[in-house]
Amino acid sequence: MKILVTSGGTSEAIDSVRSITNHSTGRLGKIITETLLAAGHEVCLITTKRALKPEAHPNLSIREINNTKDLLLEMQERVKDYQVLIHSMAVSDYTPVYMTGLEEVQGSSNLEEFLSKQNHQAKISSTDEIQVLFLKKTPKIISLIKEWNPAIHLIGFKLLVDVSEDYLIEIARKSLIKNQADLIIANDLTQISAKQHRAIFVEKDQLQTVQTKEEIAKLLLEKIQAYHS
Repeated sequence: MKILVTSGGTSEAIDSVRSITNHSTGRLGKIITETLLAAGHEVCLITTKRALKPEAHPNLSIREINNTKDLLLEMQERVKDYQVLIHSMAVSDYTPVYMTGLEEVQGSSNLEEFLSKQNHQAKISSTDEIQVLFLKKTPKIISLIKEWNPAIHLIGFKLLVDVSEDYLIEIARKSLIKNQADLIIANDLTQISAKQHRAIFVEKDQLQTVQTKEEIAKLLLEKIQAYHS
């Protein structure tokens, strides 16, 4: 089976030396990919330069991206050629538009004008005591997958922080429906550590809970193989 996996975390540049990123290591995506390869599947891993990666394998291809725009273009090109997508990458919700000193912002009567501006210097000046950074929302890539390939089996992830299990499941179900996914894996950051990764597999009529990254990968493999049994 041809499977597309995303892992790691995108990084959105402020200037040539600064960026907004997240703490995703890509460890889960690495374990999932290794499990799929061991079972004989062909995997394309879309990941980031800093993310952990599997060893080279005849059935593995790796594509490295930096930001959400890169990911959008890569996914749009590749999704149509795969039977399953496991979208575990931590994708930035916002990307920088313009950064400037507080005085410039206070002197403006129209804050929206800053959304059309761009920083042209390679490194934004650090002389101001306070800087204001304008951000805009990035495209929700998971919501576009079924447009690009209606037949693909879509597996997404939902990460929240310190919420009740009922609420976590509720939000995962909404994502399941909205994105026409087959499965959403719901996580709470407070239940993820070096030795633990509690996750709830949320499907239309079923919930299953696992406790480690290895268990996530194993159950994912079972689900994927059941799609084409």
